[in-house]
Amino acid sequence: MKRIAIIGSGHLGLQIKRYIDQDSQDKVIAFFDEFQPKATLIEGTPVIGGNNDVLSEFENRSFDEILIAVGYKHMDFRKQFFEELKGKIPFYTFVHSAAYVNPSATIGIGSVIYPCCTIDQVVKINENVLLNASCTIAHDSVIESHSFLSPGVAVAGFVQVGEQSILGINSTIINNIKIVPKTQIGAGGVVIKNIEKPGLYVGNLVRFIR
Repeated sequence: MKRIAIIGSGHLGLQIKRYIDQDSQDKVIAFFDEFQPKATLIEGTPVIGGNNDVLSEFENRSFDEILIAVGYKHMDFRKQFFEELKGKIPFYTFVHSAAYVNPSATIGIGSVIYPCCTIDQVVKINENVLLNASCTIAHDSVIESHSFLSPGVAVAGFVQVGEQSILGINSTIINNIKIVPKTQIGAGGVVIKNIEKPGLYVGNLVRFIR
């Protein structure tokens, strides 16, 4: 059994904790949270410090591996803190048993795959990526690091989604599309052309907003 600590004790962190505790042999034994007093209990799991305490608590053997559960509103922090800790603390990777992952696919460290996701042949999910429930990533596609996919996202084959991108609920990307880093696709958005400028895109078909 691995003892897991989660950075972020809000709704996302609590949801991931429940999945790990219910669907694996591992156990979430601690949270780190800048906005909760130390010793606060989150469904029985204590907050043992803030961001500056992570390394010292790992050196004290308070936990075995770490996971970042900070949502799409803080994408720069997700990347920055991951890169600060990488190589210093082992990152936990969680794939729910109700997800399908083809044996030829790869999933990077620190990533979280929710139930009912489908990850097809030769797909590459890079580091610190979150795939929410029922995402489908078709063959030969790449989701770059620190990206956040909402429930029901459908990505066709030979797609490349740039790092720190956010794909909104039920958005769809057709095949052979490239999306630059720091792109956000709104809920239900349909992408049929390459996106070459970062920003927010919404609609069917998507259009640049800001």
